[in-house]
Amino acid sequence: MSQKKYSPTIGLEIHAELKTLTKMFCNSKNDPDEQKPNVNICPVCMGHPGTLPVINKEAVKHVLKVGVAVEGELADFTEFDRKNYFYPDIPKGYQISQYKYPLVKGGTLSGVALTRIHLEEDTARSGHDEGDYSLVDFNRAGLPLMELVTEPVIKSAEEAGTFARELQLLLRYLGVSNANMEKGEMRVEANISVSDTDTFGTKVEVKNLNSFRSVERAVRFELERQIDVLESGEKVIQETRGWDDGKQVTFSQRAKEESHDYRYFPDPDLPKLMISEIPEFASAALKKEIPELPREVRERLSTSYGDKLTEENREIFVRVIPFGNYFNAVISAFAGEKKHEKIAINYLTSDLIGLMKKDFGDSWEEEFAKVSTKISPENFAKLMRQVGESVISSRGAKDVLALMYKDGGDPVVLAEKAGLLQKSNEGELSEIVKTILQANPKVVEDFKNGKEASLQFLVGQGMRATKGSANPAMLATMIRESIAK
Repeated sequence: MSQKKYSPTIGLEIHAELKTLTKMFCNSKNDPDEQKPNVNICPVCMGHPGTLPVINKEAVKHVLKVGVAVEGELADFTEFDRKNYFYPDIPKGYQISQYKYPLVKGGTLSGVALTRIHLEEDTARSGHDEGDYSLVDFNRAGLPLMELVTEPVIKSAEEAGTFARELQLLLRYLGVSNANMEKGEMRVEANISVSDTDTFGTKVEVKNLNSFRSVERAVRFELERQIDVLESGEKVIQETRGWDDGKQVTFSQRAKEESHDYRYFPDPDLPKLMISEIPEFASAALKKEIPELPREVRERLSTSYGDKLTEENREIFVRVIPFGNYFNAVISAFAGEKKHEKIAINYLTSDLIGLMKKDFGDSWEEEFAKVSTKISPENFAKLMRQVGESVISSRGAKDVLALMYKDGGDPVVLAEKAGLLQKSNEGELSEIVKTILQANPKVVEDFKNGKEASLQFLVGQGMRATKGSANPAMLATMIRESIAK
């Protein structure tokens, strides 16, 4: 068995469709949800002779915002190039992209150094699932597409997956892309090599990975495949490979192209851009439009809530943006009453998510916006305040939350109507205590003999008798006093 130690080297190229009203170089609609083929097209994005492209200003701004967020170097001079290749999904016979002068150089994200971020147009969508022919839908052709390239510094499949997830999150926080991988709005390509020396091995590109799980599995498989090739005494071939999710293997597609194969040259129909001449593209102006970023949210939550918030729960608030915003609104509704924060965190991350998962499974995140319209942050905070002030028991609060989840409503009104407000009246509870003690003489005797757990049983019987509406602390005190008489 070989004693060689192989070092993996991974770089990612990630494409993300940008959220703009129109396509990159024409006024055709940018609608990723359009189901009817070939309706959002025009002579420009279809590459008809004599047409002229016009740069989408908003798309340029989106990429520059990403550059500011990752602390990259924004270009002053930039231009668009023609990337020449022939394939049915490229109507012009070339793709308008950027080569020598990208919009952004450098930067870091999730501890990974970046090479560049540039802007180009997307290709059409090819379908191969009907008969012995292919169909092409040009709705996607010409959509503004951001490409981010990392340095080859990633060392594991897990690190690659973490980076891709963090980029998706950043794009969503900035509002520049929905980045849904299942819709093809974000696609990952991995450049992978292994070596038993200090130099890089032969690079293999694995294309169009459409889920984070696929990214991790494809990288892991390809690392193992290349090591097996080297161990057998053969050489790894530089090529482009695809990922078969059903078989969980990569497969050869074609020999890997080099940049000179595309015969890049500046697009003569598009103007050169001097970013410094466009005031709204200045770094200071862009920073004013950038919201709190994921890393900053993590820091704020950790600082503000400390051990009230587990790392897992913190990540839920960070990752599910509407849920995190809802949590912020609930905390604001407390108006500085910090004693209710821990209760709110527990009910949000356990009970409310539990109700949603029961109905929606793993897709609860997409459905949360509907739920939040029924349960306003103010009403959720009001329910938490009732729990914190012992107006309602924990069990009763769960029941009221379920009612709010179903039909909405004010928690105070719902608790009163359901008889769930805690009974703290001694006269009301004294008869219940008397009945419980008479019905459980052995348990009472056990408690007298020092078995403290017996008290909890008796309190439980009282809560059951009052359908969770008794104040458990008062109930325990009254039981103790009654037994001691």
